Amino acid sequence: MKIRRLKTEEHYRTRKLWEEVFTEDTKEFLDYYYFIKARTNEIYVAEEDGDIRSMLQLNPYTMQVCGRTFPSNYIIAVATQKEYRGRGCMGSLLKKSMEDMYARRVPFTFLMPAAEAIYTPYDFRYIYRQKTGILPEHDGADKAAPDPGAESSDAGIWEAELLSDFFEQNFAGKWQVYTVRDEEYYRTLILEQQSERGGVRILRDKGRIVGMFAYASEDETEIREPLILPGYEKAFERSVCELQRAAGRPVRIYGYDGGENWEERPLIMARILYLPALLGALKVPEGVSADCSFAVIDPLIRQNSRVWRVRSGSGEERLHVSETEDSEGVIPVAELTEFLFGMKTAEEISRSEHVILSDRLVREMEKIEKLSSVFINEIV
Repeated sequence: MKIRRLKTEEHYRTRKLWEEVFTEDTKEFLDYYYFIKARTNEIYVAEEDGDIRSMLQLNPYTMQVCGRTFPSNYIIAVATQKEYRGRGCMGSLLKKSMEDMYARRVPFTFLMPAAEAIYTPYDFRYIYRQKTGILPEHDGADKAAPDPGAESSDAGIWEAELLSDFFEQNFAGKWQVYTVRDEEYYRTLILEQQSERGGVRILRDKGRIVGMFAYASEDETEIREPLILPGYEKAFERSVCELQRAAGRPVRIYGYDGGENWEERPLIMARILYLPALLGALKVPEGVSADCSFAVIDPLIRQNSRVWRVRSGSGEERLHVSETEDSEGVIPVAELTEFLFGMKTAEEISRSEHVILSDRLVREMEKIEKLSSVFINEIV
């Protein structure tokens, strides 16, 4: 079995495997994907007898992490022909792609898992949870009825810059970690949603944008990324009701805080790659100083397996990162991911079998501002 990264002009060769494995995806979506996304992404494959037997695709995104921007990749379309499963193809593709991303100093990669158990052996851990639920039509109509003003319509690709400006002005400061939503991002998002019989809907009040959301209408009607200004929740719910009536079925909404008794589910897993870059993006609160060291164990990216010292300089919030020889504890990279992204406290990870933390190290680590405010809800 040969593992390699395809040249861009070879990307089309993987469409056959995609159609074979992901039978739910439509021709319209794949036409969009291979014309737009596959022109700029990376595809790793396992080949045997001249045919592609397994693949993994990396879709590039720019990430904002505590005010700094970094390249990252969304791992998608991990697929293997049925008769070649169980031979370690996926593991080989993951390791090769992660090694290449480390060499480019990518801080972390992320994915939406089909099943958590597939990726935990490779030290992926959940970093983002999302609420989901169905807004009943009669409730949405009742709540929305008194609301005046705002009107909704689908965005054209020429309005991508307006959407980007709306996000930057009203929502960018809400999260520590998010995918950068520039004009190109929204242009691509509009085309993506249109390929799934949907679009990006804009809410306007007297011409001013007051909200937006992406929707698709294939097997079921789904809404994601509702970004609604305070006071316009009723207008959003009214727009949802319009989609319900047009589709003749309930609409499922993802990532909306307005629903009552909705399910919250883990959505996105991440894997630390180039650890110094991620640690160097972290901060401590103003007026707080931190100084600690710990050994990291990373069985797949062995360059991360070092003793790292993180400290804040006098009057500085950003952490300085260096290697050292004196360690106050031992942290496997998976548990470090859970801590840095605020999924567990230092005390909680200290109870894990392979974690060793001194009392002082626990106190110093808790001074670090965790990346607990995350907004990553990309689909492809």
